[in-house]
Amino acid sequence: MKATQKPPTTAPVTPADLLRMAALYLRRHGWHQGTYYATTTDTLTPPACAAGAIGIACAGYRVEHFSQLDGDTLADYLAALAAFVDYLDDFYPLFLVDEDGFVIDEHTSPYSWNDDPGRTAEQVVTALESAADEWDRLHMQGGENR
Repeated sequence: MKATQKPPTTAPVTPADLLRMAALYLRRHGWHQGTYYATTTDTLTPPACAAGAIGIACAGYRVEHFSQLDGDTLADYLAALAAFVDYLDDFYPLFLVDEDGFVIDEHTSPYSWNDDPGRTAEQVVTALESAADEWDRLHMQGGENR
């Protein structure tokens, strides 16, 4: 970089940042099961499931399906969701098994995990925050990406 060039003033947003923003969204606006967002309200900030909250953290607005995201935002969403799935695989494994006992999907579905009837809002918020901490532990060194 030449002395006349201005250095970047913002750090890149990491999956951990997005997971923490999703957790904060759920704390402020509420948690939901069954769909991305509660349909009982017409507010711009409805209660959301974990994936819906990650979508809002990435886009800055309500997203009905990840296919509505532009390229960079979609990449951020998929990276944050993957970090969450990795965390769930390690700490809350929930695998789908067919009638013969074979594993159908080798990763924990964040949708099924969120929608488990025994799940609580606090468990979801804690898992998002813990997934962010785990991402930082694995990818950050001295405050910077490895």
